[in-house]
Amino acid sequence: MAETTLHIAGRHYDIRCRDGEEAHLAHLASLIEEKAKAAQQGAPGMTEVRSLLFAALFLADELNDMRRDTAARQQRLALEAEDEPAAQAIEALATRIEKLRTGLAARATDA
Repeated sequence: MAETTLHIAGRHYDIRCRDGEEAHLAHLASLIEEKAKAAQQGAPGMTEVRSLLFAALFLADELNDMRRDTAARQQRLALEAEDEPAAQAIEALATRIEKLRTGLAARATDA
């Protein structure tokens, strides 16, 4: 187990993590710190707990938006996948119509 110190909202938090995860945790802490600073700027004099609460709410809101966008994207992809058989059927019909047109044109020139 590794140990690292995270700096969030003016405080230091010593935590343990799996070996090699220190940089990732530091990155996550920087995201929280960024949101905590935004909360402090929006409402100066906010307590540390409220800053962290708002940071969590900001991050949860972003996560919710990303999940909603991902779900919408997956739905679009599913619809596109359903369109493929229809597109193939239309192509087959277009080919058939072209053959019929060619056949009718040949009959018209023979007559």
